[in-house]
Amino acid sequence: MSDVPLIAVILDAARPYDRLIIGGIARYVREQDSSWSLYVEEDPLQKLPDLKRWHGHGIIANFDDRRVATAISGLSIPIVGVGGGSGWFDLGSSIPYVFTDNQAIGRLGAAHLLSCGFDQLAYYGYPKTATAGWSEERAEAFAEACREAGRPCHVHTGRHANVRRWQEIQQDLCDWIRGLPKPIGLMACNDVRARHVLEACRTLAVRVPHDVAVLGVDNDEMICELTNPPLSSIDQAARRIGYEAATLLDRMIKGGVAAAAHARVVVPPIGVVSRTSTDAMATSDEAVVATLQRLRATPLLKPDIAAIADALCLSRPTLEARFKAVVGRSIHDESVRLRVAAIGRLITQTDMPLKTISARAGFSSVQYMTTFLHRHTGSTPGRLRMVERRLVEQSPREDDVAAGEGGSR
Repeated sequence: MSDVPLIAVILDAARPYDRLIIGGIARYVREQDSSWSLYVEEDPLQKLPDLKRWHGHGIIANFDDRRVATAISGLSIPIVGVGGGSGWFDLGSSIPYVFTDNQAIGRLGAAHLLSCGFDQLAYYGYPKTATAGWSEERAEAFAEACREAGRPCHVHTGRHANVRRWQEIQQDLCDWIRGLPKPIGLMACNDVRARHVLEACRTLAVRVPHDVAVLGVDNDEMICELTNPPLSSIDQAARRIGYEAATLLDRMIKGGVAAAAHARVVVPPIGVVSRTSTDAMATSDEAVVATLQRLRATPLLKPDIAAIADALCLSRPTLEARFKAVVGRSIHDESVRLRVAAIGRLITQTDMPLKTISARAGFSSVQYMTTFLHRHTGSTPGRLRMVERRLVEQSPREDDVAAGEGGSR
């Protein structure tokens, strides 16, 4: 029998979110020079290894699927769960679990739409089910952020989730959108649901983003780039979920199951990837529009708020008050949000040296930039680059994934 650890990755490779998780697992294997043989199949259950004959060393599985959770329950080998924070994972279990920070996603979506100046906001999710708790959590966080900003929030789930009920979904959605106040900023629970919104807007001849600005979640590039207009979306760091899961499993294999027992890792989103569907400013306050344009034009730099106010022939307190009334945050808080996002993009999407990035962002050293990022994101530049940067957006390469017993590449 080979000494190479056999690891079953029980995820749905047909889903973009799961594929990115698999990519994060493969990246961990490459970077740590771990000699794992990964069993990865397209069907999350039917092509499970025969667990009575498969002499595997560990499993990473999506507990959003009850069939998968049932199939691997009771096994004595190390197991790490991944998912959206709901579904069929027993929170009292000793199995480690890596999941999405749905509260952060909901609040991030609200912050992005508020920064576009919308007085009205909406959220479109899935009907309540045992596995759709993540959508409800995002809705609650989105609505809470709206309340804190003094903005109304319109929440809708519809009656159907299965796309085989396409006509019913679209009719229900059109009825809802028709009755919404305009203009409005709308967040969908994921990119699939956001695509439904865009189609309903097309049917109703509602302008996107001028009448309805639409934001999704997942940053599924196939959907985001092919929709009309291209869809803005939140990157929820699926690759990092895979990377963290592989880290925990490796620790368990080397140190025993107790090495990571009861571990819970909540992964925050990377940020909003802005495209045309939210490229709008829904306010008639020209001073606020000008201020936002200034902040967005130079997001890496701290703004001189007094100079901006002077240029607009306003006192600083007046500008601050008008800005907060429209955006729901102070100019300082909005500039910090934009600065964190801009620095994160340079770290994760380029090979630019950290010293160069820190200088461009107005820091005197990488250390100061590291302190700034850790305070606002809980992570460091080095870890962001190692885990989350987009090198090649694809499934693991053939030489990254070796089939386990009974598996295929």
